[in-house]
Amino acid sequence: MELRGRVALVTGGGRRVGRAIAKGVAERGAILAIHYNESARGAEELQKEIHSAGGTAEVFQADLSNAEAAKALPPQVAKRLGRLDILINSAGIMKSAAVEDTTAALWDETMAVNLRSAFFTVQGALPWLRPAKGKVVNLADVGGLEPWPRYSAHCVSKAGVVMLTKVLARALAPDITVNAIAPGAVLPPDDWGKDALDHLASTTPLKRLGSPQDVVSAVLYLLEGGDYVTGQTLVVDGGRLIR
Repeated sequence: MELRGRVALVTGGGRRVGRAIAKGVAERGAILAIHYNESARGAEELQKEIHSAGGTAEVFQADLSNAEAAKALPPQVAKRLGRLDILINSAGIMKSAAVEDTTAALWDETMAVNLRSAFFTVQGALPWLRPAKGKVVNLADVGGLEPWPRYSAHCVSKAGVVMLTKVLARALAPDITVNAIAPGAVLPPDDWGKDALDHLASTTPLKRLGSPQDVVSAVLYLLEGGDYVTGQTLVVDGGRLIR
C-alpha cells in the first residue's frame, strides 16, 4: 500500500509507542488522525510537529473504554478527513497487580481498553475500510504470548488481541488485512530503575533493549509491504520469546 494521501487513524497516538507509530506513518505521507483520551498535550504537540513538516494531522478525543465511543471514532475521522484507509489500534493500559490484589475494576478496565476497544473501533471503521481495501494493525504484546505473574489482566487482554487479530483477518478477508505487532522491551515503564533495565537487556538474546522505532519499522512493513500477510502477529522483542 502506498501511504501518501491515505488517511490513517492511530488510537493512543498522543504518547509512548503510539505517538512514535503515528509520527512514522505521517512521515510516509499519510494524512493522520491522532486519537487520545487523556494525553491531549502529546497529541497536540505531535499535530504541530507534523504540520511544521508539511504534513496533515487532526486530533480526536475519545474514551475507548466505552464501546459506543470506540465505534463512533472512525466515522468522526472519516467525516472530517473524507476517508479512512488504515486503522492502528495502539491505545492500551498496563497496570501491575498480584493475582490476589487484582480487582474487578482493574480487570474490567484493562479488558475494555486493551481488547474490547480494538474490536469496536474496527467495527466502526468497516464502511470505509472495505471499499478502500484497507489495513488494520493491532498492538499486542509479548505479554500476550508468555505469562507475567504481576500483570495477569494485561497478559490475558493481549492474548485476546492476538486471537482477535486472527478472527478479524478471517472475517474481513479478502477486503481488509488484519495483523498485530507484539513488542517486547522497546519502551519499559517510566518507573523502572537502571538495574531492572540492565537485567532486561542482559537476558534478551540480542543483549539490548529495543526502541519505539523498531515497532514503527514493523508497522510500516505491514502497511507498505505486507499485502499478502494477514492474521499474523509479528513479534518485535530481540528474541526474548526464544530465550
